[in-house]
Amino acid sequence: MDNSSQTTLVLGGTGRTGSLVAKKLAERGLTVRTAARHGADVRFDWDAAATHGPALAGVDRIYLVTPVMRVAYAGLVSGFLDLAEACGVRHVTYLSTYGGDQAPPEVDIRAVELDVMGRDAFTSSVIRPAWVMQNFSDDHLPVVQGVITVPTAGGREAFVDAADIAAVAAETLADPGAHAGATYAPTGPEALTVAEVAEIIAGVSGRPVRHDDIDSGAWIDGAIAAGLVPADYDVMLRWLTGTIASGRGSRPNDDVLKVTGIPPSGFADFARRNARAWALPAVRS
Repeated sequence: MDNSSQTTLVLGGTGRTGSLVAKKLAERGLTVRTAARHGADVRFDWDAAATHGPALAGVDRIYLVTPVMRVAYAGLVSGFLDLAEACGVRHVTYLSTYGGDQAPPEVDIRAVELDVMGRDAFTSSVIRPAWVMQNFSDDHLPVVQGVITVPTAGGREAFVDAADIAAVAAETLADPGAHAGATYAPTGPEALTVAEVAEIIAGVSGRPVRHDDIDSGAWIDGAIAAGLVPADYDVMLRWLTGTIASGRGSRPNDDVLKVTGIPPSGFADFARRNARAWALPAVRS
């Protein structure tokens, strides 16, 4: 493919990985079109089919981010990929989830993987990242009154920086031929418990932080009752937390280094760079 004459459509272009993928590709002189419901180059809404065609016009490659906070979306994605084929797309990189091939059948992660990989009109790459470090610095797993509340039964996870996920994805989009048919599982360099994560955050923030390893059912029921996730998303939460709790969380591998040539960031380094996320509000006198 001639990189100079092609355009990459980055879905979720204002999100945690999408915005970084777009930045990394632009820094390499590649043409990028970000797409999201708000704040991107073009408006894109999975539930508004009229936004799909304009987003795809003239596009050769796609960073595919599926609808969030849903478990059933394979039909929507399949229709979009049909349109992508008709528009001449030649490569798709799909942001999946660690262990996506083991996802519960009620969740469409694996169905989308198989759809993307099974098409002949374009090449594909699948990215299956570990839990993202940014979960602890944003609203996903925030520190609330010095506590991180999430059920993991003391299990370990090789948390990965979103920047490292984006770096791997950007490589697959910049040189699709070199990564056609590849599946990568970006991880951080060490597997940590959430209690160890809390200790690291405490060290950079200068305040006590601990892990509340809450009962899984209570945590999920609380999230649904608070309106944080839809009721049918419970199967996703049980799978994600249960994987760690059962000792089958991600373990460090060399995919980030192998694809990008740069080792992945450790959590301590990430925490130092993002220490302000856990700083206590200033007290006004």
